[in-house]
Amino acid sequence: MATQNGNRVLIFDTTLRDGEQSPGASLTSTEKLEIARQLARLGVDVIEAGFPAASPDDLEAVRRIAGEIGTEEGPIIAGLARAHPRDIDKVWEAVQPAARPRIHTFIATSDLHLEHKLRMSRPEVVDRTRKMVAHARSYCSDIEFSCEDAGRSDPAFLVEVCSHAIEAGATTINVPDTVGYTSPEEYFALISRLRAETPGADNVIWSTHCHDDLGMATANSLAGIRAGARQVEVTVNGIGERAGNTSLEEVVMALKTRHRYFGMETGIDTTQIIRSSRMVASFTGISVPPNKAVVGSNAFAHEAGIHQDGILKHQSTYEIMTPATVGLDQSKLVLGKHSGRHAFRVRLEQLGFELDDDAVATAFSSFKELADKKKAITDADLEALVADEFFQPEEIFKIVDLQVTCGSPGMPTATVRMIKPDDGQAIGVSVGTGPVDAVFQSIDQIIGRPTTLVEYTVHSITEGIDALGNVTVRIVDANDPGRTISGHGADVDIIVASAKAYVAAKNRMIARAGGAARVAATETNDIGAAWESLRMGGNGF
Repeated sequence: MATQNGNRVLIFDTTLRDGEQSPGASLTSTEKLEIARQLARLGVDVIEAGFPAASPDDLEAVRRIAGEIGTEEGPIIAGLARAHPRDIDKVWEAVQPAARPRIHTFIATSDLHLEHKLRMSRPEVVDRTRKMVAHARSYCSDIEFSCEDAGRSDPAFLVEVCSHAIEAGATTINVPDTVGYTSPEEYFALISRLRAETPGADNVIWSTHCHDDLGMATANSLAGIRAGARQVEVTVNGIGERAGNTSLEEVVMALKTRHRYFGMETGIDTTQIIRSSRMVASFTGISVPPNKAVVGSNAFAHEAGIHQDGILKHQSTYEIMTPATVGLDQSKLVLGKHSGRHAFRVRLEQLGFELDDDAVATAFSSFKELADKKKAITDADLEALVADEFFQPEEIFKIVDLQVTCGSPGMPTATVRMIKPDDGQAIGVSVGTGPVDAVFQSIDQIIGRPTTLVEYTVHSITEGIDALGNVTVRIVDANDPGRTISGHGADVDIIVASAKAYVAAKNRMIARAGGAARVAATETNDIGAAWESLRMGGNGF
């Protein structure tokens, strides 16, 4: 547990309350519960599960989270309440099932809010604060009090309000920069002054809650921590009203990556960050920008040739944290017109192409020409470019006939007749989740060697209803999972194009797996036996 002079920072997650207030981010009770489970796995200290007085559904969602997630070993479960008896009563009704419940109540303290929103005087705000904190304290011992719009409040008045809140029983004092107005230097000074001048300051945890209207939420929160705050209020992906809240992943990874500077610890399992980010993005429908710090798709991606060369030689040249620390498998070298030969060669090797220097030079020249015309170069583009120029594996298996039956009343069924390496024919019949799945399963019945489909894309080569469809598939050989193999097929019937692409990928996989053993098998005229060996997972063909 954090203390005022300790080096542990509590992570107070308000994704389910402030984050849900993002336009269009409404969550169902079931979705809230699932996110709460993930936040518990992530290791947050406090989950602000909602605003129980807002609606019966919100109250029920908070109560369900409190009962199922708020175990003795789990996080504190908090609910938010305005400084009104009814709101506080509703919060207690909702969080009471938790082993460690918290009531979080707030009132505005800036003169702007007092005059135009509350229509209250400063003495009235002080009186309301004292009474409502005491009312909350009559229910439980963990009470958080927030001064809404503290960033634009008179610091002397904040000292007065906070002192009365502490005297009435508040255990955490939150200092929100509600509209994202302050700068890091100002926020540091405000937290420092409140800690120095507020009676009883040493007996409570001071908390930050910053919004990102001017893009300084994370910087302000870190400044508050440096000033002595030991709780930081955040949301996953930084979602929230207007420009959003302080981003959980940014604060946590800043403290972890710059530990020598901040000297602070959290209880977060950082390997759960990506999983949490993707879940919240999926449930709220708010996608993460590619350039978002820590969790954006470009956060560990490199296109510039100088950067790629540095990363390949030593990862820390251009990465201050490893992808694994946030739950990713590896960095991503994005190939484009700025990429260098080193990254190009490494990616070809990862795709299974082993070329000599002259071949790499030729392929790299073709790659640069393509990159000038095409913004994003995919693995499929690379494989097609290199394979078409240097590798043309023969048609080991060939489709003779293909028939598919599908439609909503029935089950998608495919029948495929193929020529095998021994010049014989085989028929595969399968039922799938859709026509393409049924076709692929039928092909697998005949070829047999286990693979995993990792990419399937379709695009139109020409315009119009009779357009030629081009299908690209990428598969991973179960016996060589480090390599991916692509195949391409074109036809006016996309099911036929899909079958052609899948068989092309399988043929390329077989050709790669064969090597010298295939030559030997051909010389001894024992093609059938060699294929059976490979089909069962060996390397005889």
